Parts: sequence; structure tokens; C-alpha cells
Amino acid sequence: MIGRRVRQLSRYREVVGAFARNGLGFVVHDLGLSELMPLARKRSSGKEASSRRTLGQRIRIVLEELGPTFVKVGQIASTRPDLIPRDIIRELELLQDRVPPFSFEQARSIVEGELGAPLNSLFAQFDEEPLASASIGQVHYAVLPAGDAVAVKVQRPGIDRVIETDLEILRDLARLAEQRLAWAAKYGLAEMADEFAKSLQGELDYSLEGRHAERMGEALAYDANMVVPKVYWDYSTRRVLTSEYIQGVRMNELLAGSAGAGCDRSAVAKRFAGSILEQVLVLGFFHGDPHPGNLIILPGERIAWLDFGTVGRLTPETKHHFATLVIGLQRGSTDLIVKAVSRMGLIPAEADMAALREDVERLRDKYYRVPWSQLRLGDAISDLFAVSFRHRIRMPADLTLLGKTLLTMEGTVQALDPAFRLFDIAEPFGFRLMLERLRPRSFLGRIWHEASEYAGVLADLPLKAHELATTVQKGQLRMEIGVPELKTLLRTLDRISNRLSISVVLLAISILMVGLIVGSSADQAPYALWNIPAVEIGFGLAAFMFLWLLLSILKSGRF
Repeated sequence: MIGRRVRQLSRYREVVGAFARNGLGFVVHDLGLSELMPLARKRSSGKEASSRRTLGQRIRIVLEELGPTFVKVGQIASTRPDLIPRDIIRELELLQDRVPPFSFEQARSIVEGELGAPLNSLFAQFDEEPLASASIGQVHYAVLPAGDAVAVKVQRPGIDRVIETDLEILRDLARLAEQRLAWAAKYGLAEMADEFAKSLQGELDYSLEGRHAERMGEALAYDANMVVPKVYWDYSTRRVLTSEYIQGVRMNELLAGSAGAGCDRSAVAKRFAGSILEQVLVLGFFHGDPHPGNLIILPGERIAWLDFGTVGRLTPETKHHFATLVIGLQRGSTDLIVKAVSRMGLIPAEADMAALREDVERLRDKYYRVPWSQLRLGDAISDLFAVSFRHRIRMPADLTLLGKTLLTMEGTVQALDPAFRLFDIAEPFGFRLMLERLRPRSFLGRIWHEASEYAGVLADLPLKAHELATTVQKGQLRMEIGVPELKTLLRTLDRISNRLSISVVLLAISILMVGLIVGSSADQAPYALWNIPAVEIGFGLAAFMFLWLLLSILKSGRF
């Protein structure tokens, strides 16, 4: 326990130092952590350079300095444009997790420890030099005793402890920020940190990645043009993943023109886009990081998919709402768009619904009746997430991952073949999606699902009623009434009441003055009480009170 605390304190100092060196010392000060690095404020090195950088650049540099955990969290955060400003997203997308490889002796020790046998008895060949190296692990080429060529991914030694410590610090900083900073509490920073941590912890489990690959392989088995490496489970554990070695031309090499000279780029673009849309709209299970480095082009323009550490899932309900959104954009229906956004995301209680509808109407006008052939999918997704960010609508992680996947797909397809029309591929899928919505079985399924939910609510009703009655009997019932646009309503009522007050005072003055004047006229003499000119004094007091009330109301701005 003591060793863990010492590690945390040492790491805290590194984190604070990285923030201070890169022009983010104000964050350290706001969190009350300046004492962890007392010399930070005295150091001037790098301050001029950091002051010329944008906030996004400074954040990216800090994350790169702090190592694998923070780089990975930054990469995960780059998929959340509904939570993070677009300029910072652009910088986070530049994060690289390339790090020097660890030694072959360490790799051997991990493989033998995980698989429980000497390396030379497990593999007929195991190359000492890795094929690739990243922050969490590295990949070695090997050959099994049966002659199968395989790629063995080995987790970096001690990386799980490093990530565990860093994630604890990240969660602590998020909770501290929520306690001290209003904007952090407003945006739910602690919940965000928990979500990012959960995603990163999932990447540490190689057996989970293997199951993802196996599921995708089964789903795409019908398509001979799509290849997913076979997983060898007898040689795989939580820290070691052995899969089929696939040799071909990397998509990024094809795009750079360094390989694949005779490849039909248009056919590759068509198959790649079609596979992504099939995964998203039909399977509801898709590769979450289809960048060109994770794709290999095989003879015959077949495509092999690598690295299933990140995948996305869409429930039938989410696909239904996504289809509603697309239909709403095409029909120009604000109600459909707002309905889809509200069903897909979590709209905060304090959201300005009038402003949201106004933004949605602008979005609708931009895409209303735009031909599919001219529709830029990336622009539409970016605009949607911009509206979500502006109104703090939290989208499900899988939906934002879908947006990122579609953006990556569109960029890769355009780079492969600028003349390629995504519409030609997307239209049949859109038609299938519409048919799926209209199928009686699908329609009845949605009704059954909603009926089941309502049945559950009704079943819980007696228990909830009993709990409510008990609470009332104990005198512990609290009521909070929320009214949309309450401030506007109260301001309007305030103005009405002030105007009524002016009217009542004027009426009272009028009645008083009429009474005094009539009385004075009846006596044909000035009306006076004990020789005091009551009419004049009454008029003066009434005028003073009226002017004082009028001035007070005008100063409050609520007339």
C-alpha cells in the first residue's frame, strides 16, 4: 500500500510538472495542486514557446509527454466531439503512441509465463525483432509447429500497473475538478473519466480483442472479399494474442503510392465503404478504428481487417433512431430530428429547448432536399456533433464511435478514388434500412419491447406506491417542481404585477383626490382638517409615493 502511494505521489509530480512546463499551470493552480511542484512557477523554460501554441496543441503535447495511458485516453477522447470542442479534437487526432520496442528477453518471459511452456517448444520460429511496436504491446512474427504463420501480440511488461496508477490519478483529478470548478461539474468530468478508463481497460484484455475478431470473422464469412485473421486460442491469453499472419499491401502504403501499383483503387474503395456500411447498418457491430494502418489489401482487391481492440455496437433501437435522424434531415422535419437526437442522446434538464430547435432548424435547412449524391457525410456528422456539444447533449459512446468510423471511411474512400460516389453504395443500404423499419416483424418487435418495458413499470408500481406512502407517513416527502423557461415566466409575471401595482396606485390616488375635491366643493371652502390643507398635502404625498414606486420598478428593469 505504501509503495503504491509513493508511486502515485511521484506520478502526480510528473503530471503537475508536465502541465506547468507546457503553459497549463493555471489548471494546476485551479485544482490546488501547486504545492506538488513548488518550483514550477519559478521555471521559465518553455513558457514563451507554449504561449504561442493553441490550447489544443498544449494539451496534445502534455498527453504525449505523460506516456501511454494519457495518449490512449486522448485518442479515446478524440472520438467524443459531443463532449470536447472541435479545435481540441483536431489536435487529439494527431496523437501518436509509437514507442521504442521492449527487449526480446522480456517478450520471451511474458509469452512463456502466459502459455506455460518454453518458447522453442511453443513455436517452430519466433522472430526476435518485432513487426510493430505501440504503447501497450508489440507484434512478433512466428511459425507454429504445424507450419502456420502467425502474428503474436505481446503486452508491454508492467503496462497494466502503469495504466492502473495513471487511471486512478486521472479519476482523482476529475473528481477534484468537479469539486473546485463549476464547468467541470457542469460537463460531468468524473463520469467522462470513468468512461474513458473503462474503454482503455478493455484494450488491456487481449482475449476480449480475440473474441471481437472471431465475431467479426463469423459475421463477414459470407463475403469472400473480406478477410479477418483467425485467432489461435491455444496460444492466446489476456496478455498474449496469437492470430493468423496476413501478408499484403497496407492501405496506408497504397495511399502513399509506395506499394500496390497495379491495384484497382476504385474497387478497393467500393468494397471498403460497402463493408463499413454492412457492419454498421446491417450487423450493428463494426470495426471502431478502420484507419489505413489497420487494413491490408490482398490479391484480387480483397481487404483484410486487423486490430479489433476497439469495436462499436448499435442496438436495434439505436439503428432505428439513426434512421429517423436521416429521414428527418431528408424530409426537413424539425420534429423528427429533435425526436431522434433526444432519443439517441441525454439532453440535460436545463437545456434551452427553444435554442435547440432553432439550431436543429438551421441544420435541417442546410441538408433539406440535398441529393444523396451531393451529401457530404463527414460534414453532416460534424454539424450534428457541434449541435450536441453546444447544448451539452451526451451521445452514447458507440454512436460517437460510429461518427468517427464514418468520417474515417469517407476520408479514406476519397483518398483512394476522388471520383467515387458514396451515394452509389449508401443508397441500397438506406433502402434496406427503410424496409427493415417497415417490416411487420420489426414493427411488432419494437411494440413488444416497449410493452415489456411498460409491463415492468406496472409490475413495480405497487412497491413504488408503498414506498411513497411510507415516505409521506414519515414526513420526509420533498417536492421539487421544475418549469421549462421558468425565469422567463417569472420575469413576465413580475412585469404584469408591477404594472397592476401602478394601475392600483393611480386608481387609489384618483379616488382619494375625487373624494377630497367633492368634499371641498360641497362646503364651498378649501377642505382642511384642523386648519391643515389636506387636499394639497394628500396630493403631494400621493404623487411622491407614485413617483417612488415608478422609479423603483423602472430601475429593476421589470416594467
